[in-house]
Amino acid sequence: MSDMNQQMTAKYKNNFLKEIEEQAEMGDWVKMCMQCGVCSGSCPTNFHSGWDHPPQELFMLIRAGKRDEVLNSNSMWNCVSCYNCYVRCPRKIPITHIMHGIAEYAYRIGRAPKSQPTLHLSQTFWNNATKTGRVNEVKLTQTLYFKDGIASGIKKAMAMQDVALGLVKAKRLNPLEAVGISHKCKDIKGIHAMLDKARELEAKRKGRTA
Repeated sequence: MSDMNQQMTAKYKNNFLKEIEEQAEMGDWVKMCMQCGVCSGSCPTNFHSGWDHPPQELFMLIRAGKRDEVLNSNSMWNCVSCYNCYVRCPRKIPITHIMHGIAEYAYRIGRAPKSQPTLHLSQTFWNNATKTGRVNEVKLTQTLYFKDGIASGIKKAMAMQDVALGLVKAKRLNPLEAVGISHKCKDIKGIHAMLDKARELEAKRKGRTA
């Protein structure tokens, strides 16, 4: 191997790349990115949400060892899980999973932005869904709409009232959920036991890779 090849190989074996490979879901795929840019060109939010870095650029920064720049980035928090990037990637890199994996890792080590909308949405959805095993859509919407105060919540609700009425007519939204009357899963204890076991396994996995 030539000196230049050895230098290039060393760049791809920095500590942060190894950290992402071990700690972020499917992070070991980062090194497979060939920087073609198809992912960023396919992303519906890339040109509208003010991303710090498109996916292939974020992967390049990981491989370059730019830990703070990556973990302080808003990029992984703007992924809306449309999977356009994955479908169009010529190497079939699971970009969506990696982006969420980096975000989860950043959250786990206390580097998640406190005001990030997608973080608030995911936490709210998770808390709502795991309580009864099904999503209470009215309470979920109320929590999201009124997170910035009563006035903001009323304004958002009024703007979406036609959509809400359409969902009620189509029997896709049950107004009684507002008072806690909703369809629950039959075996909610079993669901909670499954979630507890998943948390136990995840804690063991993190302990092995710490």
